[in-house]
Amino acid sequence: MAKLLLVEDNEMNRDMLSRRLERKGYQVLIAVDGEQGIAMAQSAAPDLILMDMSLPVIDGWEATRRLKSAPETSGIPVIALTAHAMVGDRQQALDAGCDDYDIKPIDLPRLLEKIEALLK
Repeated sequence: MAKLLLVEDNEMNRDMLSRRLERKGYQVLIAVDGEQGIAMAQSAAPDLILMDMSLPVIDGWEATRRLKSAPETSGIPVIALTAHAMVGDRQQALDAGCDDYDIKPIDLPRLLEKIEALLK
């Protein structure tokens, strides 16, 4: 069973997505801000991180940069989750170190495809 870390500050998004992922057989850990996400990634060593980009304390861009620059977490795939679907946002996520990018509202089949591809 793959262990996913969901870093999401919106309670409704967090609850909905974590329940749907658990029903698909994933173990889901939850962090509510970028700082907590970094700490949990270091302590729990998830197989993949779903990172909201608009987070309190440390935003998702900076949290991802820190995770990708640390040897113990640099290999963990990160999928950016964002409501920002402007031209250039995908590239900004990839430049920050994200391995993929998905927009909100989440299309679960599309997100599952991305998760499975990165877990292989």
